[in-house]
Amino acid sequence: MSTNSPLGTYRAGRGPLHRLRPGAKLAGLFVVAIAVMMTSGVWWTAAWLALGIALALLSGLRGRDFWRVARGFALIAVPLFAFQSWQHGWERGFTVVGGLLALILAASAVTASTATSDMLDTVAWLLRPLARLGIDPDRIALAFSLTITAIPSIFAVAKETQHAARARGLDRSLRARIVPLVLRTVAHAQATGEALAARGVGEHEPKAGP
Repeated sequence: MSTNSPLGTYRAGRGPLHRLRPGAKLAGLFVVAIAVMMTSGVWWTAAWLALGIALALLSGLRGRDFWRVARGFALIAVPLFAFQSWQHGWERGFTVVGGLLALILAASAVTASTATSDMLDTVAWLLRPLARLGIDPDRIALAFSLTITAIPSIFAVAKETQHAARARGLDRSLRARIVPLVLRTVAHAQATGEALAARGVGEHEPKAGP
């Protein structure tokens, strides 16, 4: 059974990744990202790709999920690989694109094995020390939640905008795609802010008098 999450597709399970605490998974993802950035070369990249695939499989992702990730990444990967290969050779192109794909797979494994509520609770817990500086950890966690919730909505708006431009024969016009996307994204942000304000979220408590 799987449920849709703003962080990705969470798949309930009892595998080794599901049993790890969210904080440990976030720390592991951070370490992998540093390692990918600190190493280079075809063999290192192949090793990181193998690790990313293994983690994705352990999290419960399967063929259709890999295809969805690859299809979305191809929009960036193809021109990036072509540019890097032209400038520095195919090895450099493979290293850059392969490293990014490995990180995307590792991040997908984290989101697929971690419930959204657990992830947000962990973010709020990690930010608790900032409360001494007058920073509200729960408010930051809320902002984080709103951000990740907006990501799929923005992607959906981008697809709708692209389809609308194509229907008008303007699929090659950047203006026909970008301007409506920006306007609709801003409208979505305003609607979210109004909904939060209507529920009293974000209002400051009145200060006590002297």
